[in-house]
Amino acid sequence: MNKTQNSRKTNLFIILGSIFLTNAILAEIIGVKIFSAEKTFGFEPVNWSFFGEYILDFNLTAGAVIWPVVFITTDIINEYFGKKGVKKISFLTAGLITYAFLVISLVTVLTPADFWLEVNSTTPEGSRFDISYAFNTIFRQGLGIIIGSLTAFLLGQLIDVFVFQKLRSVTGPKMIWLRATGSTLVSQFIDSFVVLGIAFYVFGNWSISQIVAVGLINYVYKFTVAVLLTPLLYVAHGLIDNYLGKELAEEMSTDATTDRSFL
Repeated sequence: MNKTQNSRKTNLFIILGSIFLTNAILAEIIGVKIFSAEKTFGFEPVNWSFFGEYILDFNLTAGAVIWPVVFITTDIINEYFGKKGVKKISFLTAGLITYAFLVISLVTVLTPADFWLEVNSTTPEGSRFDISYAFNTIFRQGLGIIIGSLTAFLLGQLIDVFVFQKLRSVTGPKMIWLRATGSTLVSQFIDSFVVLGIAFYVFGNWSISQIVAVGLINYVYKFTVAVLLTPLLYVAHGLIDNYLGKELAEEMSTDATTDRSFL
């Protein structure tokens, strides 16, 4: 491998890793907001009944909006850098997410400045508003949610890379859609229930039936998005192959499968 090829390989990992890391951290931070998918698109809530006990709608965390970017980036890193590449960026991201939570926990206990409270004390409608309380409420997450989220993230990534490589050993370089979508569907099925189970069953007071009901709603969304994003995956592969050149792209893809090299 010449100097130019090595530089392109390194640049590709930096770009993909940056996209992966940024979206994963953002998803964790903005995930405290729950939004109604139906109302966002102008529809009434579906009001589905699960187990004759819970009425559920498509209420999702805001983080779910950009998690599909993490899915795609994981599969692309897996394709060109193998399981070693995915593991490296996943553990690095988990460490930085932990760091972000620690920093947020620290700044929420800092005493707010009086002028900051005063300037932000009134809403545009004229009602009183406690900006410090709102800031702390938004950014503080319970220990159970943090542990559940990080555990589900790492477990999902490890399962994704395992299933991806197993499917690739069967399909070879063809059928990108199968290994990408298949690995995502398996890993996110586990992820959807692990995060809820730890956060709201182990550390909370949800029942098993409620965990299953909410987990299914989240999984239906992830399943749908994974299928819809398949064409985008092919576009990304085309752009990357063009950037790397046919020879280097094939070499990296082969090495990724055999784990002969990383960077």
